Amino acid sequence: MTVSIADLILLRRDLHRNPEVGIRLPWTQARILRALDGLDLEISTGTATTSVTAVLRGGAAPAALRPTVLVRSDMDALPVVEATGLDYAAANGAMHACGHDLHMAILVGAAHRLAVRRDELAGDVVFVFQPGEENWGGALAMLAEGVLDAAGRRVDAALGLHVFSYDLPHAVFGMRRGAMMSASNAFTVDFAGSGGHGSAPQTARDPIVAAAEFVSALQTAITRSFGMLTPVVATVGQIVGGHSGNVIPDTARVGGTARAFTTADSARLRALISRVAHGVAGTHDVAASVELTEVAIPTVSADDEADFAIATARRQFGHGAVEVMDRPCTASEDFSWFLDRVPGAFVLLGACPPDRDPATAPSNHSPFAVFDDAVIARGVRFETEWTIARLRTLANIGPAAAGAG
Repeated sequence: MTVSIADLILLRRDLHRNPEVGIRLPWTQARILRALDGLDLEISTGTATTSVTAVLRGGAAPAALRPTVLVRSDMDALPVVEATGLDYAAANGAMHACGHDLHMAILVGAAHRLAVRRDELAGDVVFVFQPGEENWGGALAMLAEGVLDAAGRRVDAALGLHVFSYDLPHAVFGMRRGAMMSASNAFTVDFAGSGGHGSAPQTARDPIVAAAEFVSALQTAITRSFGMLTPVVATVGQIVGGHSGNVIPDTARVGGTARAFTTADSARLRALISRVAHGVAGTHDVAASVELTEVAIPTVSADDEADFAIATARRQFGHGAVEVMDRPCTASEDFSWFLDRVPGAFVLLGACPPDRDPATAPSNHSPFAVFDDAVIARGVRFETEWTIARLRTLANIGPAAAGAG
C-alpha cells in the first residue's frame, strides 16, 4: 500500500530532528533507503557522496523508445543552530533551514505513488536524492558518477522543486521561463605582508589596511564595470586578521560571495574580484592570493519545460496556484548543473505557514525559518502528475500540456 501523507509528514519531521551537513549523510541516506523499501526500484548509492538514486521502470513505455525523466531532491542541512521552538526541532547544532527535509518527503511520496501507477508510465523515472547542495559540490559529484544515465540512457527532462519559508504565498508555485536563480561564486582573498608594532605602521607592510580597502574598492569597481541594469552583487561575509589591537599581523583574509544571472557576467565578476585584489595588494606592497570557486551557474528553466510545469500545476490546482515570477531569485542552486546538461524546470513552492505573512516571515537559512509540512501533499501530487504527463508527451502517446497562459 502506498505511503500516506501522514506518514510523509512523520518522515519529514524525523529528518528534521536529525539533520546532517555536507556530502556525507549516513543517517539520512539510511532513512531514505528505509522509506523506499518494498518498492520495485533499481537502487544505487553514491561513492563520492551518500547519495541515493532509484530507477522506476514504466509499464507503458513504447517498445522502441523508453523516454526518461529525472526528479531530484537535495538532502543536506545547514550548520545553523535552530531557534524555532518546534517540538521536532533539531538539537545537534545543524538545521534543515532550507526545507530539504520537505523535499525528501515529497520525493519519497512521489516515488510511492508512481510505483503504484507504474502501468501509466510511458517511460522510466530516475529519483535522485542528492547530498551536498549547500556549496559542497554534490550535484557535480553525482553527475560525474553518471546519474543522468542511471536508467541506461540519457535523461530527456529533469525537474527540481524547492520550498520557500517566505516570499511566496502558502501552497503557491513560483515558476518562470529562463533564469530562476543566480550563479554563485565563492571567493577568498589572503593578503600577506609583514607585521609590526601598531605605533609604527611605516615599518610594516599592513595586510589589514589592504583587506579593508579591498572591501570598499570592490563595490566601487562593480559599479564602474557593470551597467546599472545588469544585476550582479558581491558581498563580503568574512574578515579575519590579527589577534591584538596594537599589533599589525602578517596576514589578513577576506571571504565572500559573488552572484550574477548569466555565465558571462559571472565570469566577468570573478575576473574583477581577482583584478581588484591584486591591484589593492600592489598599492599597499603586500601579496594577494585569490581563490575563486564557481559554486553554481545560473539555474535556468528551458522555455518549453517551464511552460509544461506551469500548465501541469494549473491543471491540477487551478490557475491561481501558480505565480509566474517577473524576476529570478538572487539565491543559487546546484541543480543548475543538471539543467545545464539536460532540459528541465526548477519550481518553487510556498511553504510559509498560512498564519504568517510571507513578506515578513523568516527566510530560508534563518534559524527561525518554519516550513508548513501541509504543502507536502501538493508537492507530491505535482511531482507525480508532472512525471506521468511528461513521459506521455515524450513518448508521443498523449496530448501535450496546455500552454502556460
